[in-house]
Amino acid sequence: MLSSEDNKWMKLALDEADKAEKIGEVPIGAVIVKGEEIIATAYNRREVDAQATAHAELIAIQKACQHLDAWRLSGCTLYVTLEPCPMCAGAIIQSRIDRVVFGAYDPKAGCAGSLMNLLQDERFNHQTEVDCGCLADECGGKLSTFFRALRQKKKGLKQK
Repeated sequence: MLSSEDNKWMKLALDEADKAEKIGEVPIGAVIVKGEEIIATAYNRREVDAQATAHAELIAIQKACQHLDAWRLSGCTLYVTLEPCPMCAGAIIQSRIDRVVFGAYDPKAGCAGSLMNLLQDERFNHQTEVDCGCLADECGGKLSTFFRALRQKKKGLKQK
């Protein structure tokens, strides 16, 4: 169940997404919270780092593990502006994050309910609580605007 606290943390994840967009990355941001403390923030860096695994969630998980000096992120909530992909869902399970809150659904790659729900698959030794749709319009709108502009740019380059 989503709360006003969830909205507060998701707004910070949207701020992270803005950072990604400013450097030409897909605007996805993530924040990891333990109790009332932010222990990690991150945004997509795949293009800038030329690294397929530089998703916001994975970077945030790495930072949180460093912050806590532990690989288990029990008691943590991950806020991310887009539904996690299979790679990120796997990392969430492996890091034992208790809860994931995401904004926009990802019908092409989402693994927290869209294509499948890896995060709550009982065959794994850890399941994660999932709350979806937090500030969904803002999160989805940011992505739609980014991709619309990218298509326009590509179309303009083809016409030249």
